[in-house]
Amino acid sequence: MPHLGRTPRPGRTPLPVRGPHPTGTAAVGAPRTPLRVGFGVPGTAHPLLAAAEWAELTRSCGSLHWVVLNVAGGPGDRPDPHCLDAAGRLRNAGARVLGHLDVAYGARSFGELVSDAHRYLDWYLVDGFFLARCPTERTALPEVRRTVTTLRALLDRAHVVFGHGSHPYPGYVESADQLVTFRGPWSDYRWSQVAEWTADYPPERFCHLVHGVPRGHLDEALRVARWQGASTIYFTDRTDGGGSGGSCGLGGDPWEALPGYWDDIVSRIGPGVSE
Repeated sequence: MPHLGRTPRPGRTPLPVRGPHPTGTAAVGAPRTPLRVGFGVPGTAHPLLAAAEWAELTRSCGSLHWVVLNVAGGPGDRPDPHCLDAAGRLRNAGARVLGHLDVAYGARSFGELVSDAHRYLDWYLVDGFFLARCPTERTALPEVRRTVTTLRALLDRAHVVFGHGSHPYPGYVESADQLVTFRGPWSDYRWSQVAEWTADYPPERFCHLVHGVPRGHLDEALRVARWQGASTIYFTDRTDGGGSGGSCGLGGDPWEALPGYWDDIVSRIGPGVSE
């Protein structure tokens, strides 16, 4: 089993602030701007079902900003040695591993979330947390902020990502390291619009997760991310088969298997490549 020493959290590099811009094909031919792009992997199937995927992620760790560890819709009921081993290999290779906390749009209690966080820290030595199904409304912000304050008390320098899936009330950006401001199909993403308030923050604060992206549209998808100012992305040709998003089986969740063009997209945004 690999040694699980903590990987220091990389320092932030200031990036140029960009203004809002209509996306889709209107972005084609626009001037290129410096933007370091990397992957945020929202979840991969259990290592026993997706051993090749976990091996590929470890091999490609130089392009990864983070990988979400979702054992069973959360940390599970007991330590899983296969997940511990897979997470350890990733972390030893330099990747940041985040524990999956399902906020259920505010339906889960503070105590349940903190209990899950403790188990992730005790069992898998995670580097932070991905708050899946995070609310977007202003009224829910105080409780989300309370949860994050506790998470950061449990883990100094924890990396926290809010998995909204759309643009939330702007106040959320002050409580997280990153916000997922798009999660959905390519058919919606290619014509999506960026919220104007995001122009006040650097691209490293935003992430886009897009499924159903054809190989022939990868360049266009990267241009959309560049215009909208998201430096963490995950594009896949897998489609949403109506799965619930759990990570114990392959088939319904578009994030559980790596895209068929994984090597291609890694080569496009690998270390030293700027969009």
